[in-house]
Amino acid sequence: MLTKTKIALAAALVLGTASAALAGDSNSDPGGGYVMPGSLDGVNPAFHPGIFANPAIAKAYGFIQSSDGSWHVQANSHQGTD
Repeated sequence: MLTKTKIALAAALVLGTASAALAGDSNSDPGGGYVMPGSLDGVNPAFHPGIFANPAIAKAYGFIQSSDGSWHVQANSHQGTD
């Protein structure tokens, strides 16, 4: 009887750990991270439509869009620099 209890306890522990790991990876956001004002380092504008879909918001972060559609940091932007 003690062996069956140990097996049941081990199985419950494995299942509990696996379900917790899967629950932690349930983020439906395809991208992640954050955008630092004045820096495009590692930023994919497609993952941040709340900023880059609106030119006024993007400008507030120090970004401008060129005629070919690519994003750049404004020349006079000192945000995000030390």
